Amino acid sequence: MSSSVPQSASFCAIDFGTSNSAIAIPRAAGGAAQLDVSQSPMALVELEPGHLTMPTAVFYYVDGKHDADGPPRAFGRAAVAAYIEGADGRLMRSMKSILGSGLIDQTTDVGGGRGVKYADILAGYLKRLRSKALAAGAAAPLNKVVLGRPVFFVDGEPARDAAAQASLEAAAHAAGFDEVHFQFEPIAAAFDFESQCSSEQIVLVADIGGGTSDFSVVRVGPQRAQRLDRRDDILANHGVHIAGTDFDRHVELASVLREFGYRSLGPERVGSPAREVPSGVYFDLATWHLINTVYSPQRVAELRNMRSFYGNLQHHQRLMTVVEDHLGHELAARAEGAKIAVSGGGDTVIDLGVVENGLKIELSEQVAVAALDGDINRIVQAGRETVTQAGLKPEQINALYFTGGSTGLRLLAERIAADYPQATLVRGDRFASVATGLGLHAARLFAR
Repeated sequence: MSSSVPQSASFCAIDFGTSNSAIAIPRAAGGAAQLDVSQSPMALVELEPGHLTMPTAVFYYVDGKHDADGPPRAFGRAAVAAYIEGADGRLMRSMKSILGSGLIDQTTDVGGGRGVKYADILAGYLKRLRSKALAAGAAAPLNKVVLGRPVFFVDGEPARDAAAQASLEAAAHAAGFDEVHFQFEPIAAAFDFESQCSSEQIVLVADIGGGTSDFSVVRVGPQRAQRLDRRDDILANHGVHIAGTDFDRHVELASVLREFGYRSLGPERVGSPAREVPSGVYFDLATWHLINTVYSPQRVAELRNMRSFYGNLQHHQRLMTVVEDHLGHELAARAEGAKIAVSGGGDTVIDLGVVENGLKIELSEQVAVAALDGDINRIVQAGRETVTQAGLKPEQINALYFTGGSTGLRLLAERIAADYPQATLVRGDRFASVATGLGLHAARLFAR
């Protein structure tokens, strides 16, 4: 592939991630906001000042009139900031998680008596990325796109997996893209790795993001990089729908929500042992796209009437503070921050003063590891299965390439790497390498 693309080229590549997203456009567009300085024909767009990626987040304000694109919104870091600053509205994160579920066709309340279809939320976010690319100098009409997708949107259910891709494609069309192509995210990461290779290698790509953990075994090398059809070089793909948001949920359940009654016992009664309080509300509070379901008047009334179920009434009081003051997203964010704090080793303290003055919880790496052990084992096993599907033995893997935000979790990376002691360990950009590889694929596909 030449290091240049025709000036008139009008296409892009989008990494629509569970936690963060990015977009690549032809370098020939010359946009000043393209911070990538490599010789790649593609460059990543600066989506926010100093950042090549943007949180996959939308905040819907309760106050304000509808504009041409619907209710007033903030995207990315501005959306998260609006929530943190206490603006009246609703924060939407992890929108990718609804693909393949029945929620995609439903309407959700965004405050002020307004409802928005989940499908329109996805389309609105993709439209925002497209507008950022055009502002950065991408050639109009920018109607062709390569979208990344996980190996499996839904584990073990081909029909739902196909429906998930179809929903994402429909959202892309609604955002203004006429021609939509897909590429597996770990394959894209392999293309990014390949741009650094000086010899042929067999690489196991471990792409551990916010929603899925995907693995691919790919044959890469400088002589292969120019080929558009790389099917013969893709030796195996496999993945599981477990990743960063699942880690956050387990950490929150194992630490934060214990102080709100999760796994606690009710009062002892004559003739029967104390029973564990119902756990449904805690699982919803620990799952980003379900948190708002806890705030409905009917659900709040139901939880208020469960006071007698609690042996420790302080737990119930704290829970009611969370649901009545809409603090569920705040708890989830603090759990995520605690996970990140202990990911490299050590302990941390979670400050929950927003719920109760002086309430703090200590989280040790040991507790976090115990909470995540089952998920980590499944992810490691998925990597092993991928190599087996490729017809290879672990010692035949030349390189292990880590990408995705969750590969920053030290224990996870070490557990994966332990199976491939002879492989060279390479860490890509955790948040941008997939977008870079998708851009390379888009250039090969469209600039012919």
